Amino acid sequence: MTAWLMKSEPEVFSFADLKARPRRTEPWNGVRNYQARNFMRDQMQVGDWVLFYHSNCAAPGVVGLAKVASAAYPYPTQFDPASEYFDPKSAKENPRWVLVDVAWAKDFAREVLLAELKNDPELEGLLATRPGNRLSITPVEEAHFRRICALGGISC
Repeated sequence: MTAWLMKSEPEVFSFADLKARPRRTEPWNGVRNYQARNFMRDQMQVGDWVLFYHSNCAAPGVVGLAKVASAAYPYPTQFDPASEYFDPKSAKENPRWVLVDVAWAKDFAREVLLAELKNDPELEGLLATRPGNRLSITPVEEAHFRRICALGGISC
C-alpha cells in the first residue's frame, strides 16, 4: 500500500471542489517543485491513496481521502506562453513538469488538524510535519496513513 499527503489551499482548490468535479477527478496542477514532481513522475501509481490536506488556511489539516487516478503525464500548460505555468525551458520531447489526476474517494467524518498531526505520538516521523518541510506532496508510511484515517473517523 502506498499513500501520499497532497496539500492544496482551499481557496484555490478544495476537497469539496474535487468532489464536485465531473467524475470527481481533477489534474493535480500547480506543482513547481522538483522533489514533488519526482514523486509524481517516478513513484506515484494509479490506485495509491491520497490524504487531501488543506493548507495556508485558518485550520490546516487533512480533510478527506482521494486516490491517484492516472499515471504521470506532461503538464499541458508548461508549453503555453499565455499560461502562468509556462516554462520556456521545457521541451515537448522532454517535458520538465508532470502531473497526475486525483479522484475523490471518501469524506472524513472530521478534519484532522495540523496540531493533531504534530502532537499525536503515533504520527511521530510524519514527513509533512517535520520542521522546514514545505513540500506540497509527501509520502506517508502505512501506519501513519491508517492512524490519520482513524483520527478522521474512517477505516482504511
